[in-house]
Amino acid sequence: MNQGTTPAKPRGLAGLRALYHEYPRQYWILVGSSFIDRLGGALLFPFFTLYITRKFDVGMTQAGVILGIFSISGLFSSLLGGALADRLGRKGLMIFGLVMSASSTLVMGFIDRYEVFMVAAVFIGLLSDVGSPAQAAMIADLLPEKKRAQGYGIFRVVFNLAVVIGPMLGGFLAARSYLLLFIIDAVASTITAIIFALTIKETMKPKVEGEPQESLRQSFSGYLHVLRDSLFTWFLAATLISVLVYMQMNTTLAVFLRDTYQVNEQMFGYILSLNAIMVVLFQFPITRWIEKFRPMLVMVWGTLLYAIGFGLYGFVDTYPFFLFAMVIITIGEMLVSPVSQSIVSTMAPEDMRGRYMATFGFSWNFPYIFGGVVSGLVLDNMDPRLLWYFAGGLGLVATLMFYLLGRRIDRARFDSADARLDIIENLELGRITAEEAASQFKKIKENRWSALAKPIVKGAGSEVHIRVSDQPANITRKELVLPMGLVSTILNTDCRLTVDLEAGLYDHRIRQMITQSLGGADTVSRDETAGSQVEVVTRAIEPPSDDE
Repeated sequence: MNQGTTPAKPRGLAGLRALYHEYPRQYWILVGSSFIDRLGGALLFPFFTLYITRKFDVGMTQAGVILGIFSISGLFSSLLGGALADRLGRKGLMIFGLVMSASSTLVMGFIDRYEVFMVAAVFIGLLSDVGSPAQAAMIADLLPEKKRAQGYGIFRVVFNLAVVIGPMLGGFLAARSYLLLFIIDAVASTITAIIFALTIKETMKPKVEGEPQESLRQSFSGYLHVLRDSLFTWFLAATLISVLVYMQMNTTLAVFLRDTYQVNEQMFGYILSLNAIMVVLFQFPITRWIEKFRPMLVMVWGTLLYAIGFGLYGFVDTYPFFLFAMVIITIGEMLVSPVSQSIVSTMAPEDMRGRYMATFGFSWNFPYIFGGVVSGLVLDNMDPRLLWYFAGGLGLVATLMFYLLGRRIDRARFDSADARLDIIENLELGRITAEEAASQFKKIKENRWSALAKPIVKGAGSEVHIRVSDQPANITRKELVLPMGLVSTILNTDCRLTVDLEAGLYDHRIRQMITQSLGGADTVSRDETAGSQVEVVTRAIEPPSDDE
């Protein structure tokens, strides 16, 4: 454990510059260009149910049917996008999805009949969302595991910066012409597609030469592997229930406040802007703060805040309390959103990230398939406050599910600890060498259950590197890397290293060199004997980087 005072983190412009250099350049291009697309969507989407109910003179139930059609067709679009993202790559699908989104948005703006809008929703949903799994997979490709929660958090900050501007401007424009919202959204998606085409590089690793290429049938059958992953499917089910609650913010809340309390588009835009401003100001520091907690515990607290915040709308009846309820919801959102995506990227094997991300999208598609209709039936035919009581109850169910899943994951820690003790015992009894023990320890680290039982960002570790080279040719004859967890075992027991390392050197001398190397990072200890040089150095373990 390192001693001494931790240096203060840079602030202001220096802090922003340091933050910029923590992430690869392509990540920032992806963030910046996606902001443009998000800004166009933020003008339109918060008012979409208001547009449908007013344009076609229908109730919230009929608006829910439209949302359900979009979600059903979007489900197939996501399935296709996830499989193709793992087969063909990320970039092309992202561009295709943006172009289709721009085209479909223009089409929606000019439709005058509800029945035609329903038919168009089928085709629009099939094409416009095909690039979403590819984008989520590209972020995971670009960032090491340690940085993913923060990386997804930054995306949320930038997206919500668009939402700070979008609803206020969108509410102003919607009061005059909804068609302008559709046109601006289409232009924003087109500009983003052009930027992607000119600047973004493909991030999917190419197949090794000679490795068989997956057929399209095999790509789709990979979804069966995803659904057989019990950890992931339970997480998916809990997330689906929490999204049933969260979706009310972008579907029924505007209609409920308008019809029950006469809150107009502009006033509702302020509520959404409060949500976005909070995310812009606090998302990144909150994401850094929650790094020391286990991911599933963060999901528990975030979902509990959903239950409280949405449930409040059934009890309060004044505008300041509407804002207060949104504050509670937003805090929960800042906990749940970046961590949930990071959890999925940890669960997913590298060659199946697109399909895992697409399947995770089910947790958003399914609630919109039937959630909008059911919510509309409650608003149109029952006491509208019941909707928020149901939402609060479902939030508590999701909270309990995340809690139980967290307990199951915590038990994996003890299984992992038992496995480590077995390795150390075999090492002490001389059944395996230190090199074999190090290899077995690495396999345990790859256990996804035990990985999710730890804080999001693990503390910096260290490794001891031992290299034997022939002199004077300086040819490396043997190299051994030991995790720091094994070093104390080696120093305090009669464990052996390997026969090759001990040739020509007394065992106690190797131990002395290891001890000397622990004096600080990159401290080197060398010894030359019988024509060989032995070098021992302790180094901090750094996460992999990608500067592309």
